[in-house]
Amino acid sequence: MNTNSSNSLLAVPTGVLKISEYPPVDVTVDHPIFLSLVIPTYKERDNIENVVNILSHLLDEAIPGNYELIVVDDDSPDRTWEVAQSLIPDYPQLRVMRREEERGLSSAVIRGWQAATGRVLGVIDGDLQHPPEVLTQLLGKIEDGADLALASRHVDGGGVSSWSVIRRFLSRGAQVLGLIILPGVLGRVSDPMSGYFMVRRSAIANATLNPVGYKILLEVIGRGKVGEIAEAGYVFRERTEGESKVTWKQYLEYIHHLVRLRVSTGRIGKIRRKVNFPLGRFLRFGAVGLSGVFVDMVMLYLLSDPTTLALPLTRSKIIAGEIAIFNNFLWNDAWTFADVSMLQKGWKPRLKRFLKFNVICLAGLVLNVMVLNIVFNFLIPNRYIANLIAIAVATIWNFWVNLKLSWRVTEVK
Repeated sequence: MNTNSSNSLLAVPTGVLKISEYPPVDVTVDHPIFLSLVIPTYKERDNIENVVNILSHLLDEAIPGNYELIVVDDDSPDRTWEVAQSLIPDYPQLRVMRREEERGLSSAVIRGWQAATGRVLGVIDGDLQHPPEVLTQLLGKIEDGADLALASRHVDGGGVSSWSVIRRFLSRGAQVLGLIILPGVLGRVSDPMSGYFMVRRSAIANATLNPVGYKILLEVIGRGKVGEIAEAGYVFRERTEGESKVTWKQYLEYIHHLVRLRVSTGRIGKIRRKVNFPLGRFLRFGAVGLSGVFVDMVMLYLLSDPTTLALPLTRSKIIAGEIAIFNNFLWNDAWTFADVSMLQKGWKPRLKRFLKFNVICLAGLVLNVMVLNIVFNFLIPNRYIANLIAIAVATIWNFWVNLKLSWRVTEVK
């Protein structure tokens, strides 16, 4: 049985968002409890006491003494965490965490799970839009052998109370879009945007979770080892206190999440893991390269055009190219490789990085010319296609060699 000896706040876990295989060591716990239910909150002062009261009574009847409620509050300005903390003496299964550095519903859930002692981890909204009575159905499905049990609005017994036509369309559209982008994950559930579910700790243990936005179910299914999935219908309720947190931004984050999961779990992700290629960093490097093309073209015009300085073309190109390289270095140092450059401060390390970057890019220019001639003369007799191939090869060269030499993580002190 998990009892709180004091009403002190839980320490906020740090580091990667990963759930351990075994519950954290806790001298007050003789053995792992069955269920740890996380309640993420933000500005829920008017709801939290009612939520804790309803959930405690329901779980006291279903699994007495074999659960814990973990309120994870993102430092609400209305001091929701303080109200929740004051309830601990009356609800011995209640634990409270106040996050002052991080924000976001999904990460709040994972931080709560990291501190949890249960063999089954769950999440429910702190605004009573998720009917608490469905918890007993989810518990039953887990006890019957399911690895994951979720409450769904799209099965028998499910629905929404008074949503607008637009919101209904967006919800269904999100489901269809998910089936198109990520059928292997979303094809397993009827309500991929559900934020009301339970999962066995063993099914997601040691998986690094990296959610975008406010829905974590995608990460759990996509990155965990989830076998059997069961669903229970529920009717989504409208808020009676507080304000709705559903925005257009959340739907955009959902789409972003789908695409990122598709990349990381599909063929591209498998290839990327095998060769250990930092795709995100490469895309930033490519974006910076495009800005360099613009700078190069503008400077070439200003230096060589008869209506401006009218310098010789070759001299203008050399100067324009060097200015473009300098532009690219500044952006790469501040953005693409910011995590490294921030740890290598000072003008000497920066000058060293710039000189290396300059030499590598000049070598890339030579490589560009060589590939252009080889492709054009021996493979594809089309100067523009050959040039695109040459640019691609030179870009990969510039990125990879700069990654290994100019911004070397191994040199960070």
